[in-house]
Amino acid sequence: MRRCAYCGDRIGFWSRVCSDCKKLMTRVEELRGKVGYGEFLDGLERTGVAKEKIVVFLKADPDGNGSVQDQVTAEMAMELMKVMGISGQQTPQEVKRIRDSVTKDSK
Repeated sequence: MRRCAYCGDRIGFWSRVCSDCKKLMTRVEELRGKVGYGEFLDGLERTGVAKEKIVVFLKADPDGNGSVQDQVTAEMAMELMKVMGISGQQTPQEVKRIRDSVTKDSK
């Protein structure tokens, strides 16, 4: 039996993603670029998926493009930079590097 690319739960042979993560992926696409981070998380909770699974989903990086959380954070940072008139590019990898350095410094 195969495992979900996001959460690791068992899935059918022909699937790549479980039904809960499909719901979360759909919701991420609906909310991307339209709401702030708090509203984004609330929107994910409204899918009915357990909070623990949402956290695992957000940390997942199935395609090697950065975790879902880092991708969304990078997009939000770029939107904020654009509104403030700051040029630049924020990547999911840069968000991860910053998050890791802040986490390491706070220990």
